Amino acid sequence: MNARIVEYAKELDQISRMRRRDFHRFAETAWLEMRTSAIINKTLTELGYEVVTGRALCLEEARIGVPEAEVLKEHAELALCQGAPEEYLTEDMKEGFTGVMGILECGEGPVVALRFDIDALGLIEEEKESHRPFREGFASVNRGMMHACGHDGHGAIGLGVAEVLMRLKKELCGTIKLIFQPGEEGAKGARAIVAHGHLDDVDYFVGTHIAPTGGPDDGDVTPGTWGSLATSKYDAHFYGEAAHAGGFPERGRNAIAAACNAVVNLTAIPRHSAGITRVNVGVISGGTGRNVVSDHAMIQFEVRGETTEINRFMDDEAVRICKGAALMCGCTCELILQGGAESQHSDEDFLEQIAGIVERDLPHLRVSSCKNAQNWGSEDISLMMNRVQEHGGKAVYMRSMTPMASAQHTVTFDFDEKVLAEGIQVFAAIVWELCKK
Repeated sequence: MNARIVEYAKELDQISRMRRRDFHRFAETAWLEMRTSAIINKTLTELGYEVVTGRALCLEEARIGVPEAEVLKEHAELALCQGAPEEYLTEDMKEGFTGVMGILECGEGPVVALRFDIDALGLIEEEKESHRPFREGFASVNRGMMHACGHDGHGAIGLGVAEVLMRLKKELCGTIKLIFQPGEEGAKGARAIVAHGHLDDVDYFVGTHIAPTGGPDDGDVTPGTWGSLATSKYDAHFYGEAAHAGGFPERGRNAIAAACNAVVNLTAIPRHSAGITRVNVGVISGGTGRNVVSDHAMIQFEVRGETTEINRFMDDEAVRICKGAALMCGCTCELILQGGAESQHSDEDFLEQIAGIVERDLPHLRVSSCKNAQNWGSEDISLMMNRVQEHGGKAVYMRSMTPMASAQHTVTFDFDEKVLAEGIQVFAAIVWELCKK
């Protein structure tokens, strides 16, 4: 069977590369993955999957960081112009309910969920001959949107896995959910899927992220990770009262002063004795002129903590500081949550099982000597993993190693596409072991 899985993945190698490059060329950021979702919807439907999209996938009140209605409308028109299959670009998708879940029902047995994130970053891609996507004609045509983290590859792997599993359907039992998640960047999208209950019946959950070769990831597959930082991401709007700065300054309430006070004091949040913390203000804006007391200012900031509990401390302190800074300047403050994630861990017994599957059934791939590597950064796959584990299931977050042209989240990012076929093999082999009759 595993020889068949390897052969199927090899057969899909070229189309997987084409899919990855297509997603890369038409990159779409969080809640705008309309063309991407429509293509995934079409592919899964034609393969024979039960497909869940739109409001049936993402709970409306749980979505955060959604673009304004006019932005959604403009991008829906662009997605159609760029080849989104109109029949599969649903009205919900046009309203920003992106993402797709394909369900394969194979009778009685375990429920297995696989997660593939599909969104891009807000970067302007390198436009030089030295950059392979530009040189070979698949650099992003959507300026300010770029697949600089490998989610184009994740989407292509997911569709390849869908094809392989459909070929194996008669030999499988249980239910398989393939989740193509919107809005991972900024930790926006997972919570809306989790809140809808789609993870509540899952017995086994598996996700992966492509990662650079080297360091503790000295193989082709690291079967588990742990320790990604919990995080909260906010836009804080400060509202004051405009006034002439020379004539009647006492009539004003300076929103910029409130924002600046918040920035200074956010960096002064005490570090926590129980673990690592982070805080960063990445954007500050406001004001209309040097002689006008500003009535509005805005900052974009994030806090992080080594555990969910430590991040809750950082979150509470940040909210208190922003509101206090506003009050001190006679202003008000509105805080809008734009993203969030929890800390996560992979189940040791499940990652060991996966290591055994790779070593036994895919011997051409090497398992990293560190089978459970530490994550930094933040990842909202944690919300899915934690929900599965809370309900008694097992979860792992793997790494799939491949050479990279530069670090992730940079404008020159690219990766060796050999990882696509390898990723398909690993996911399919895991599902086969869990669901074979």
